[in-house]
Amino acid sequence: MLAGQLLPHLLFVSFVMSDFLFRKAVQSDFEAILMLNEASVHFLSPLDLAKLTRLSIEPVFFRVAMSGNAVAGFLLAFLPEAIYDSPNFLWFKARYENFVYVDRIVISAEFRGRGVAKGLYTKLERYAVSCGIPRIVCEINVDPPNPVSLGFHEKEGFIEAGRQLIREPTTGYPKIVSLQVKELRRDG
Repeated sequence: MLAGQLLPHLLFVSFVMSDFLFRKAVQSDFEAILMLNEASVHFLSPLDLAKLTRLSIEPVFFRVAMSGNAVAGFLLAFLPEAIYDSPNFLWFKARYENFVYVDRIVISAEFRGRGVAKGLYTKLERYAVSCGIPRIVCEINVDPPNPVSLGFHEKEGFIEAGRQLIREPTTGYPKIVSLQVKELRRDG
């Protein structure tokens, strides 16, 4: 009976995620990526074309979710050897040898709640496991709060490893972030 109860839910998740194509980000996606970032900049750091172009060549996992010709969302992540001055990235680098750092994940408001973030994280986890990387790390705003992201990451198995106060680079306003870690299972 339990398997029968779960089957419709699993079919729905599969159907929802099949509406999207997940692929590597390319330069022609950058305009849409910058617009998505700007729409959510209150939860992220600012991003311009020069910075995005530089970040896209670092040791990186950079994927987009496509719905037709539209970029529905993106995930930008780095390996520890990246040359990146984010205080959150540097916090993890000082404490862990091997990880994938999610710098940002942004989903268009039009596509939220349709499995895009889950799909991007699934691709990232498969990549990490295939490379022998034992954990995924990220930060989430707690002040000002980002309850949707906190809830999503909790459901995905992330736990808080610490907190830190940082200042917004453009405004100087302080914010507190939760530094989160998900240890990955390696089956077999």
